[in-house]
Amino acid sequence: MIFRQLFDPQSSTYTYLLADPGTRESVLIDPVFEQVRRDAALIAELGLELLWTVETHVHADHVTGAWLHKQRCGSRIAVGAASGAVNADCLLAHGDHIEFGRRALEARATPGHTNGCMSFVLDDHSMAFTGDALLIRGCGRTDFQQGSPHTLYHSVREQLFPLPDACLLYPAHDYRGLTVSSAGEERKFNPRLGGSILEDDFVGYMNNLGLAHPKQMDVAVPANLQCGRTESPAAGAGDMDWAPLTYTFSGIWEVHPEWLEEHLQEVQIVDVREADEFDGTLGHIPGALLLPLNSLAARANELSKERPLVMVCRSGARSAQASVLLRKAGFGKVANLAGGMLRWHAQRFAVDGGND
Repeated sequence: MIFRQLFDPQSSTYTYLLADPGTRESVLIDPVFEQVRRDAALIAELGLELLWTVETHVHADHVTGAWLHKQRCGSRIAVGAASGAVNADCLLAHGDHIEFGRRALEARATPGHTNGCMSFVLDDHSMAFTGDALLIRGCGRTDFQQGSPHTLYHSVREQLFPLPDACLLYPAHDYRGLTVSSAGEERKFNPRLGGSILEDDFVGYMNNLGLAHPKQMDVAVPANLQCGRTESPAAGAGDMDWAPLTYTFSGIWEVHPEWLEEHLQEVQIVDVREADEFDGTLGHIPGALLLPLNSLAARANELSKERPLVMVCRSGARSAQASVLLRKAGFGKVANLAGGMLRWHAQRFAVDGGND
């Protein structure tokens, strides 16, 4: 099975991509609004078809990317029926299955953090995605959104702890950089729920946490009750509609040579190679400005922030770095030439200098 664990540093949220390698059908668990372009780029690069986005619960610390994925690629949204969310394509009940290719996730109701919390267990019980019901050596809080420590205690003890010892547990969040645990570990070592801890012990612990509410709660909860539905453009789009750009999993906007060859007069072309390369074997794109990467930051004021910028180097590596540098410097319309001069030359587009 294809499996990727992704991370949003702002909310410390894990997003999980699972796919059947045979059919290339996939499911995305707990997508984050601001990371939709990242996730979509990975799905495209791996050649997958996104069938489902699945929510473990109505989150209070980030807005889901489910609706944007639905708009972008036609994926369907699944969320627990008890969550109260609208705009979902499937309201899950305990025991339902989400199928992707020859694989499936079993939905298990694990309320307590919220009423609508669901955990998802892979068909062979090798993995489980526990949302906030069970974290690595911890659990989700129970002091808002219909939370109940009594309910959460029984959810974990009855639905998650009976999983096989070796079943890997993947939570919705971790704030210490931990990535995975197992049912056996948490059953034995979880300081809130493991070992011989009784329900009254757990309730007393949870009722005295004294935590502040999440900063994004007033925005995130209403948005997530709508499954993230918005009329706004996808997160991160900004000024990037000036060309048919693609966004890579590494976070780089790219433009393809075919488009650039037809629109040379509409953009600023910045070649970040050294002078000997600029006039060397591959030549350079007509009208390109030579600004070597090591001097780009100091000379950025020579560029206009109004006209789009296309960054160029031999292979696209240095120019990718240059595009990131300029975006950080406040240039909104910046893209990297995919494949660099190697691809431009291979497609026999016009160059100044160079040789065949």
